[in-house]
Amino acid sequence: MTSASTMTESGVVATPARRWTQLIICILCMVLIANLQYGWTLFVNPIAKAHGWSLTSIQFAFSIFIALETWLTPIEGWIVDSLGPRLGPKLMIAFGGIMVALGWIVNSQAQSLGMLYLGAVLGGTGGGAVYATCVGQAVKWFPDRRGLAVGLTAAGYGAGAALTVVPIRMVIASSGYEAAFFWFGLIQGGIVFLLAWLLRGPDQGELSGVTSPKVVQSARSFSPWEILSTPVFWLLYLMFVMVSASGLMATAQIAPIAKDFGIANTVVFWGASTLSAALIIDSVCNGAARPLFGWVSDHIGREYTMAIAFGLGGIAYWLLGAMGHAPWAFVLFAALIFLTWGEIFSLFPSTCTDTFGSKFATVNLSLLYTAKGASAFLVPVANIIKSNTGSWHMVFVATAIMNFIVVALALVVLKPLRTRFMTKS
Repeated sequence: MTSASTMTESGVVATPARRWTQLIICILCMVLIANLQYGWTLFVNPIAKAHGWSLTSIQFAFSIFIALETWLTPIEGWIVDSLGPRLGPKLMIAFGGIMVALGWIVNSQAQSLGMLYLGAVLGGTGGGAVYATCVGQAVKWFPDRRGLAVGLTAAGYGAGAALTVVPIRMVIASSGYEAAFFWFGLIQGGIVFLLAWLLRGPDQGELSGVTSPKVVQSARSFSPWEILSTPVFWLLYLMFVMVSASGLMATAQIAPIAKDFGIANTVVFWGASTLSAALIIDSVCNGAARPLFGWVSDHIGREYTMAIAFGLGGIAYWLLGAMGHAPWAFVLFAALIFLTWGEIFSLFPSTCTDTFGSKFATVNLSLLYTAKGASAFLVPVANIIKSNTGSWHMVFVATAIMNFIVVALALVVLKPLRTRFMTKS
């Protein structure tokens, strides 16, 4: 680290404590919004019982949430980058905290499906604002450990709901789902709002003392309009869609697959059923994958890490289809799928920022993140394949092939294409 006397716009060079403080705040914000997505399932049956609405109509609110949480992020990211490092993160996270709180408070008062959908609109908008800004902060503050930083941030969202699942269930059981929506929405949104005012991005030159990264990074920052005209961005987008879709096609069907294999309720260890054990272990693996492979990619490169992770993922899909009828094998190979799928939320953001620079990182990452929303449209393909073939075998074959194709694209196409692009730019 260079001397603190080196002057920048902020007057000092960033210390390790300052960088890690910013990252920890972002992780906390992600933890606080995680149950908007991963805790929703706890509310579905109580809502249906209270109002007599169909599960399909209730789950449409979740679809609205996911759509807005994903597709609005480019706008939110553009606002953050346009307002600058001092104001952008603060105002957007504060806005997100308000919207998150309002979303669940509206849900607590919803006496019609229209109000429930309004709550989803508010919550999805706020959740996306927090998610996009926090990931953008991670890649900007840690150019030297970009994969690890964004992996830890994304892990907060992937695993954060585990902290509130039991408390939410207890409040629903004792006071009703309305009270759980109201108080958790108010408290979580309020804390996010307060944390927002501690956030800022790095000033120009503030990271001048950071150790040089082991991976090649662009010396120039590209605007959103520029990256949309590059083959590199669209190749990353295609690869993101393929890996995300293959993961969703399998992970969204874990319970039906276990049931069709006839092992869902088979006890595997410590009295836990196969499905229960798989869901718990899968959540841990999903969260751990993000910082793990992000850290690996900081040392050996993004494309090589993609090849390792997605290659293992392809093998895992094939093994689950071929050997998953045994309870222990189902738990093991399902866990391996989650371990080699969750890292897309660290590998792709870090690769994008390495390639296109950090000045417009929040909006550029958000544009790439919409691939998650696009991949969701392919999830029903798994059910179509299963219905037409009568088994899950071809689903696993298809998902394995998709992963192997992405491995080939990473090594044979993306790596040389990125090298030429960054050399030229």
